[in-house]
Amino acid sequence: DLAQLIHDLKNANRSARISVKLVSKAGVGTIAAGVAKGTADVIVISGYDGGTGASPKTSIKHTGLPWELGLAEAHQTLMLNGLRDRVVLETDGKLMTGRDVVMAALLGAEEFGFATAPLVVLGCVMMRACHLDTCPVGVATQNPELRKKFMGDPDHIVNYMLFVAEEVREYMAELGFKTLDEMIGRTDVLHVSERAKAHWKAGQLDLSTLLYQPEGVRTFRTAQNHKIDESLDMTVILPAVQAAIEAGQEAEAEIKINNTNRVAGTVTGSEISKRYGAEGLPDDTIRLHFTGSAGQSFGAFVPKGMTLHLNGDSNDYVGKGLSGGKIIVKAPDDFNCETHDNVIIGNVAFYGATSGEAYINGRAGERFAVRNSGVNVVVEGIGDHGCEYMTGGRVVVLGEVGKNFGAGMSGGIAYVLSDDAKAFKRKCNMEMISFEKLTDEAEIKEVQEMVKRHAALTNSKKAADLLDNWEKAAETFIKVIPKNYKQMLLSIEEQKAAGLSEEDAIMYAFEANTKVHQTPAKDQKQAVVQ
Repeated sequence: DLAQLIHDLKNANRSARISVKLVSKAGVGTIAAGVAKGTADVIVISGYDGGTGASPKTSIKHTGLPWELGLAEAHQTLMLNGLRDRVVLETDGKLMTGRDVVMAALLGAEEFGFATAPLVVLGCVMMRACHLDTCPVGVATQNPELRKKFMGDPDHIVNYMLFVAEEVREYMAELGFKTLDEMIGRTDVLHVSERAKAHWKAGQLDLSTLLYQPEGVRTFRTAQNHKIDESLDMTVILPAVQAAIEAGQEAEAEIKINNTNRVAGTVTGSEISKRYGAEGLPDDTIRLHFTGSAGQSFGAFVPKGMTLHLNGDSNDYVGKGLSGGKIIVKAPDDFNCETHDNVIIGNVAFYGATSGEAYINGRAGERFAVRNSGVNVVVEGIGDHGCEYMTGGRVVVLGEVGKNFGAGMSGGIAYVLSDDAKAFKRKCNMEMISFEKLTDEAEIKEVQEMVKRHAALTNSKKAADLLDNWEKAAETFIKVIPKNYKQMLLSIEEQKAAGLSEEDAIMYAFEANTKVHQTPAKDQKQAVVQ
């Protein structure tokens, strides 16, 4: 799964370095070796002593070991397995001085992460209230009034880092190194202090393994081979539509696909995003018709303007991070069974999707639309943990759902076709959601239009049957809506009716429902300021 994620991200931005962060712990070297084999470009070893105000105290106090221990183990293990030259090794975790940088370099790090100290330089007072939107110095807040209190300046960071760099130079001169690269992994210049040896407790420690120095390459030398040039996008898809993308014109292509083709459409989508930004292209500008069995991450991250039509089936992660595009997965024309009884796509479809639409002519696996924040999708059945942590969008399920539906769902709405509400409720995690009947005419029309598009794009027999008797079908839909989300929607409408703009109404509703204040919106604008 990690190798697939790295591959997905590299397809989404071929010029990016993919970094994997690992907590410093016993055995982190073995994990780092696996990450290097998974083709990560950078491995970060993070120590327990870091953590900004956004970190829970339990994590700061009880998670991980000092970065020195994890870094030494990771560096040595990578060297012993011939992997050190393939990755850049970074460390972080309360690095504050030039001495920290020098120690990290001597233990094997090439890059160094600073977070807490620069935040303090910018004015952070470590109130540890980042998640409450009440930051008194305006660092971590969405409140425009609190933001005015921010007094930081980029020059403060520059000045701080100059002092750190100067201290590093002083230590390098003292140790006799001309360049930082010469220092990487040079544990031979480190020794255990006499004070530590004399300490009643520290004296019992054997630090020889920490200072062990394997033979071989100690720094990054050879870039990872992500095999992007061998992908379906680079060999078939992009050459077929490149000219159309550059000109902003429509294009269409027929493509055969099999399950060894990973992340189809993502590189092409990245070209659209680089040229046209978040706006993308008009809907259906680039139309790709695939036939066969797609591999992992079909249509991951595709932007607005791309339409991927798959006549066949697909593996896991369909539409992961969908960003405005359209995905249609349709059963083959000669498929003689009921589509709503058969799985057509794998697990974790539309994970973290932000916008766009999708129509799935069959059942999906587990964890469908997890963390969906804006995609509208129609599917004919899903497995366990559907709509988990969903925050936005619309999901229409024209069939059965698995257990633990709606766990952690805090936004968006799901419409599930079920003639047995009690049985469906037993499958749901009711902690944050509630059930309603479809009664609003506009909402019924919206769901009907989604089902109509599903029928038109996939030739779904199930959808066609529902549309033939829509009045009765609409009565069997159960609307699943998060309780707090519904409260927010009502609050926003109340503030808009009171005269606030939509933006101000959203801000007021957010602050009111997070208990920043409970002032009634009688004076409209004044209520928002307050």
